[in-house]
Formats: sequence, structure tokens, C-alpha cells
Amino acid sequence: MSQPDAPALVDRWTGRHAIALQAALRYSQDEMAGKLGIAKRTIASWASKPTVVIRPELQRALDTEYQRAPEDAKLRFARQLKVDDEAEIAASGIPTITLTVAIAVVLHQADVLVVCRREPERGLDWQFPAGIVKPAATASTVAVRETLAETGIHCAVRSPLGARIHPITRVNCHYFRCDYVAGTVENRDTVENVDALWAPRQDIGRFIPTQRIYEPVLRAIEEPI
Repeated sequence: MSQPDAPALVDRWTGRHAIALQAALRYSQDEMAGKLGIAKRTIASWASKPTVVIRPELQRALDTEYQRAPEDAKLRFARQLKVDDEAEIAASGIPTITLTVAIAVVLHQADVLVVCRREPERGLDWQFPAGIVKPAATASTVAVRETLAETGIHCAVRSPLGARIHPITRVNCHYFRCDYVAGTVENRDTVENVDALWAPRQDIGRFIPTQRIYEPVLRAIEEPI
């Protein structure tokens, strides 16, 4: 069976996303303008207005530029968006109970992808890759993006696995079953995590107590290969 294509990491390009891509590609304003066929002042306007939604024809051009980017640039881009999102949420003072988090359950043959948090919350050290969903974002896109930013693994969402208020963290969790697409696992987010690895699906209880795993997630992990 052929692998699914790696999806884009952005639902809708804004000035912030475009400038983050420029930085990830290490382009000057002149180089970015030349790649997109636009005036340099347009790039400058994106930097000064990070929330502006970019017009449709440039949305497509940015999609293409991202898809053509080398792997290290895609990783830098994903990590920058992760840092920006977390900083914005921290500055907003939004209570934990109102946060929505997207969680990727990435399956690859006999394994499932997990990360070990540097500062576990109430015993939750090993977890699935996850990220905060801002109001304008789509949870499934965040799940894919955070997986790449944290582990270097490209994945594609196969299906949603449901949502719940987490019994320990009290955040609103949306779970997605994801297929491995490409990449070699490594700890890409050394600020938040101490490790990232493929855990044997049959031994997931060694990493996360099975009684703490959301039932639809556990069923997906335990499905016959």
C-alpha cells in the first residue's frame, strides 16, 4: 500500500506564517519576493501585519514553496510555529480548562510514536505528540505539525478518534489516528522533551498506563497489524 502524501502544515496562510516560512528558508526579503513573484513591500507588510490573511493566489504559491522546501527548512518552520503559538497562549492568560489540544496517535507497523516530557504534569511523562489549537487553526493540522516539530516524523491523519476533557490536565483533547509518512524519529524539541521514540504497540503500558489512555485510542493501538 502506498504511503499518503505529507500534508501542508498551514490551513490558511497569514503574514505570520509567511514570515516564518521565509525565516525557515533563510531567504532575504528580496529572495522571498523573487520566489513568489511579488514586490518586496508585500513581504514587509506581512511582517508588520502578522494576522493579515494572504490572498488566494499567494496562498497557493506559499503552499508550493513549502512543499519544495528541504527537510531541515520544514522542520524549522514547524518548530517556529509551535514556539509562536505557545508564546501567544502564555501571554493571553487563557485558563487551562479552555485550552484545546490536538493529539497525534501515529502508528507505523508494530509501533506507536511517543515523546517523554521534560516536566511531566502529575506523572504524565510519556505522551503522544500534541499541540495547542488556536481559534483559527484546525486540530488535525496542528496534530500533524506538532508531530513534525517534536519528532521529525511526517504523518497524515487517517481519522479522528474522538475528544474528551482530560481527567488529569483538564484540557480539551482531540485525538487523531495518524499514519507514518516519512522521517526518522528524534527528539526535535529539547526544551519540552527529553526523548522521542517508536514504542512497541503491544508494550504501550510500559510507557503510558493503559488505564489513563482514552479508550478509542487504546483500541486503535491494540488493533491487529
